[in-house]
Amino acid sequence: MKKTAFLFPGQGSQYIGMGKDLLAYEEARHVFEEASDSLGYDLMKMCLQGDIAELTRTENTQPAILTVSIAAFRTYMHLFGEKPSLLAGHSLGEITALTCADAIELGDAVRIARKRGLFMQEASKDVSGTMAAIGGIRGEEVEKVCRQVSAPDRIVVVSNYNAVNQTVISGVKEAVEQVCSMLEAQDALVHRLKVSGSFHSPIMAPAAAALEEELGRLRYKPLKYPVLSNVTGSLYEGHEQITDLLKKQMTHPVQWYASMQFMDRSGIQKAIELGPKNVLRNLMNSYSTEIDSYSLDTLADIKVLQEYQQKQQQAEGQERKTILSRCLAAVVCIPNMNWNNDEYQSGVVEPYQRIKHLEERLEAEQRNPGPEDIGEALAMLTSVMDTKKVTQEEREERFHQVLGGNSEYLHLLEQSLLHN
Repeated sequence: MKKTAFLFPGQGSQYIGMGKDLLAYEEARHVFEEASDSLGYDLMKMCLQGDIAELTRTENTQPAILTVSIAAFRTYMHLFGEKPSLLAGHSLGEITALTCADAIELGDAVRIARKRGLFMQEASKDVSGTMAAIGGIRGEEVEKVCRQVSAPDRIVVVSNYNAVNQTVISGVKEAVEQVCSMLEAQDALVHRLKVSGSFHSPIMAPAAAALEEELGRLRYKPLKYPVLSNVTGSLYEGHEQITDLLKKQMTHPVQWYASMQFMDRSGIQKAIELGPKNVLRNLMNSYSTEIDSYSLDTLADIKVLQEYQQKQQQAEGQERKTILSRCLAAVVCIPNMNWNNDEYQSGVVEPYQRIKHLEERLEAEQRNPGPEDIGEALAMLTSVMDTKKVTQEEREERFHQVLGGNSEYLHLLEQSLLHN
């Protein structure tokens, strides 16, 4: 199986009708029902039939996107049952990721998301703030201009590092506008966002303090899956860090580009964005063509994922069939340095016959071997090499030939060595 990351979107991905297709699944309906009960209003109605201006209010947007994303996560797990290698969420999406990792209860998560939105809105009241998306210029250059313009009474900072040439700036409106003009003079692409808040900037310090107090009242559980932090661009060390990192996230930039780099270094081969729209999927596609990136928001997305999974299963099954055949062929090719007949019978002949019979049975049933069959075949090959007294150098070479350099099966090899 490919190493998979689940991605969860943040504010800005909302639209009327989001989550509608997911309601075909009981798992998603239960999420909406629990979220509505926890909030005290009909969140499903707001998402499906509400007014876009009402939905876009940050105290409504945040619990709505979180709920739709968790509904998508639970639907995906129901349909595909694939355990992620790690979870990552953009801004608000980090709370979603922590919830899907079972560190935060769903009811607590939607209430915190709403309060987070209220705190951010409150912190924006006394400051004429705004944000702007910047493209076509490296983040370091944007930082440099922000430092030139920013002052204690006119703050402007980089609030999001989304890609190597894509950032967002946040701050006092006058300072943001000045930075925009200076960057446009450098041929940068500038898109002024229709927001009145200065999110992920020092201006959010009062909101961060209020959120910290609320988070301190919650009880967290150990993380079921690894989760990336927006602040550090690396994994949480444990659930004890949740309050501190979510507080810091309010006033620090979202390190999404660093998060994608971490996923890449960690060997992630597939990324699934779970939630409304496909912003994070598109960012991942722009970052790397080596990582298969998909989204799950609509029934059409589900169909694409089902087709992808079917192709992957066929390819993986064929590859396992090849590995099984290579194991059997390797036994014949390995020279014997052990002339004890009893040891040869129990350590070579009998294990070989078991795997040969397994191959014949699979052929008769017209099915490909599963991971457990490959584990058994590798255990057989290990037994044969132990019995034939193969040198360590040749042993490593044989395993490399059998696996074809495929790192996905190394854990099965390690397990076979542990049991022999």
